[in-house]
This record gives sequence, C-alpha cells and structure tokens, in this order.
Amino acid sequence: MIIINVSDMNHEGLDIFTKYNENQLFHLYEPDFGVFIAETPQVIERALDAGYEPISVFTEEKYLSGIGKEVLERCGDIPIFVAPVEVISQLVGYNLTRGMLCAMRRRELPTLKNICENASRIVILEEVVNPTNVGAIVRSAAALGMDAVVMTSGCADPLYRRAARVSMGTIFQIPWTILPGKIRAEQMTNSTGIMSNDISAVMQYDKENYWPEIGMDELKKYGFKTVSMALRKDTISIDDERLAAEEKLAIIMGTEGEGLKNETIDASDYTVKIPMKHGVDSLNVAAASAVAFYQLSK
Repeated sequence: MIIINVSDMNHEGLDIFTKYNENQLFHLYEPDFGVFIAETPQVIERALDAGYEPISVFTEEKYLSGIGKEVLERCGDIPIFVAPVEVISQLVGYNLTRGMLCAMRRRELPTLKNICENASRIVILEEVVNPTNVGAIVRSAAALGMDAVVMTSGCADPLYRRAARVSMGTIFQIPWTILPGKIRAEQMTNSTGIMSNDISAVMQYDKENYWPEIGMDELKKYGFKTVSMALRKDTISIDDERLAAEEKLAIIMGTEGEGLKNETIDASDYTVKIPMKHGVDSLNVAAASAVAFYQLSK
C-alpha cells in the first residue's frame, strides 16, 4: 500500500474527494468513463468483488488495521490518503460516512437486452429521483428475488454515495442498467465514441421518448409482461394468481408523489395495488417495493 499521511484538506491528492460533486465526477475523464465514490469498507469491498477498479482511498487512521486493512490490501498500488478524524470531519457530509472513501472508475453498462436475457423478474424504476429510495429499492430487489434493476434516465444515479451506501453495496451484487434518455443517450455516446446498435436505433427518435414508448415495446419483445404499481380503481390485487403464473414479469415503480406516468400505466399488461388498511392510502415507494418483490417473486 502507498500510504500518504495528510494534515489538511488542501492536499492536491484529495481533489477527487473534496473539489468535485458527483455529477462532475461522472464526467471527469470524458470521453472515458467517469468516477464514483464508494463509502464505507463494506460498500468498497462489494465494489471490489464486482470488479470495479479503485483509483485512490481517503481513510481514517483506524482503518489501517482490522476490516479496513483487509479492504485496503485488495486495492493494489494506489494512493491511500490517511488523516486523523478531526481532519476528515472537515469534508462536507462526513458525518454520514464511516471513515473510508474510495474513488473508483465507472464502467460500461449492460443493454436492456443483456439484462433481460436470463431474467424472469426485473424491476423498472421510473424517475425515482431520491437516492435514498433508489438505494433501498435496490437492496430489497437483491434480497427478495429480483433478477435485475432497470432505471429510466431521470432516476438518481445508483452509484451516488448515498444511494450505494443505503443499498449496503447490493448495487454491486445485482445486474442493473440505466435506460437511454435525452441525457443518458448523450453520455453513452460520448463515453464510448460510438453507439451500440441499441443506442443508435434509439437516436433515430426523440431521445426523451425512449421511455415508456420504446422501452415498453422492448420489454414485450423480450417476453416480459409489465406490471405497473399504481393507485387506480382499475387494478388487480398483488396476490392475483395470474401474476404468479407469468413466466416473466417487469415490475414498474414510480417516484414519490406523482407516481407512474399515465402513458406507462396505460401501456402495461397489469395494474396492481397493494391492499391497505386503517385508511392508509399508500406506502413509501421503497416500502412498497419490498412488499411487491416478496409477493411477485414467488
């Protein structure tokens, strides 16, 4: 390990942790893939298990031994910046960390076709913008039998520090991807210099219209029946036997408040709601996801 002791936050090697927000890190090395920050030894370990490449580490002194040492030894010959807790506490948001940050390189995402090939139960997140909800849904998906997670381009990035931390690193244990959209299609084009067949086909359309129009058609082409989780009167119960009988299901969940787009619901094969009691009309999307995944993965 290349240990570098630092006494203040102005050390130039810490720029990647202190001077860039997460969106800037995403674009840091364009046209190559960008960077994300993994936080806590457990999350870093799971990212390493999944094959992500570490760039540098910023850590408290105490993690040079114990579980932290085991993680650091797996990182190879990269800079390990070490500082006392009073120095690290100057980092904005540090009170939400557990003393170890690792800058890691992003990598190319699988296509929707790749995701669907060997899956029977997947979840689609439509415009879920809260990183905490994204992280919690990913964790439930991994634990409760979903084969993959697919996000529309307006969702919070699952590799953002908070999302990955809330997921407890399970984002590195379950296949996932982000669907093309106005922003995402441009990013995928820039990062590779060329467009895959899937993306080039999408680029013939208004990029904002990939979901739900094109995306729903793609899911059906790959054999999936679509299930919109929505608060409507024309719904079936989540324990309806027709759902359990479907070989392939894509469970679609929307953002807090607004829920799913009407176009998404109208294009779905099923619209489902979770029965409620005591006058409660809805659940937080993360809580609802756990109920849906448990029932529909049976």
